[in-house]
Amino acid sequence: MDSAYAAGGFPGGGGPGGGFTAFIPLLLMFVVFYFLLIRPQQKKQREIKDMLNNLKTGDQIVTSGGLYGTIIGFGEDNRVKVKIAENVKVEIARSGISGKVAGALESAKGKSD
Repeated sequence: MDSAYAAGGFPGGGGPGGGFTAFIPLLLMFVVFYFLLIRPQQKKQREIKDMLNNLKTGDQIVTSGGLYGTIIGFGEDNRVKVKIAENVKVEIARSGISGKVAGALESAKGKSD
């Protein structure tokens, strides 16, 4: 009985190349994850980093907490001075800015007046 198993080859019909072909589905899954998850996330992080590096005085922003304001200056340690209302100025971390606002702040002021 032992010689019959030895003469039959590898169990499951796999040959010497069977090890590599077992990795092909794993490689395909990695490629799919890269193009659907990893690459778009890296692109988004790069865009956010560029936006934060290109901030300037007078830009209208929204913070990650949902506050809208206008940048009035920059401080040390990546701090940004923001005017959020009349006579209300706060310092926030640069990383706390979630995006620039393009004209939405003026329309909100016009509706409340």
